[in-house]
Amino acid sequence: MSLLQAILMGLIQGITEFLPVSSSGHLSLFQIAFGLEESGLLFDCLLHLGTLIAVFAVYYRDIWKMVCEGFAIIGDFFVNVGTAFSHMAGNKEKRYRRIISNGYRKFVMLVIVSTIPTGIIGVAASDLIEAASTILLVPGICLIITSILLFIADRCKEGHKTPKHVSYTNAFIIGICQGFATLPGISRSGTTITACLLSGFDRKFAVKYSFIMSIPAILGSLVLQLFKIPDLNIDATQWMYYLIGTLTAAVIGYICIKVMLFVVREKKYVIFSIYCLVVGAISIGAYFILE
Repeated sequence: MSLLQAILMGLIQGITEFLPVSSSGHLSLFQIAFGLEESGLLFDCLLHLGTLIAVFAVYYRDIWKMVCEGFAIIGDFFVNVGTAFSHMAGNKEKRYRRIISNGYRKFVMLVIVSTIPTGIIGVAASDLIEAASTILLVPGICLIITSILLFIADRCKEGHKTPKHVSYTNAFIIGICQGFATLPGISRSGTTITACLLSGFDRKFAVKYSFIMSIPAILGSLVLQLFKIPDLNIDATQWMYYLIGTLTAAVIGYICIKVMLFVVREKKYVIFSIYCLVVGAISIGAYFILE
């Protein structure tokens, strides 16, 4: 992989991770076109790490509060365990603490619930996903599916759900959708935001939830890939190119999150729906022509 190719892939990742056109699908098409299939899931995960940095940059206040409340949840849980033992010993004066006592604590629990099905699907289908990324037909079909989802998203009724009103069932279903969005061509942001809107989320919160819930999924995927690093033949120069690609994805991703907030608020998904339909159709046509 050359430096220019790494930068181009970083640009593609930064633009397509947050704009609902599927980063994995576009990266797969780029890798196939330039014979870069060997870059595999590791570089793909590093590019996702770059866009993860962009998520932290935009939502750092919310993420910090969620981290603090997450530790507070753990603390209150152990206090309640102590209270339970105290009651067993005959001391009934101590009261249990309410663990989910505010919106950020509920937000934390919702993200955890969403992450469970995503993780299960991601681990179970990792080999299938990596193989699918090398077949031109798969991203083409999945991009058309993304086009349909975006068409639906623009026609969703206005919702008003915030963390307080979102059910854990909603969170679990959205997590399943995120799991299937690991297929190349299925937009993660487009799929999860559509699922949020269909569940009645407030549009601004739908975008925030979609991007923040991606954090544990991306980190988990990256950790799994780290175990494969000793088996990879990557020299120092390639690692430098990977780093540059990652930083490129971070900068462009930050810009695109801001654009995405406008897109969802103003219901401009139809533009991306048409784009995904066209690119998907071209990919499918190219597959049969090249075969």
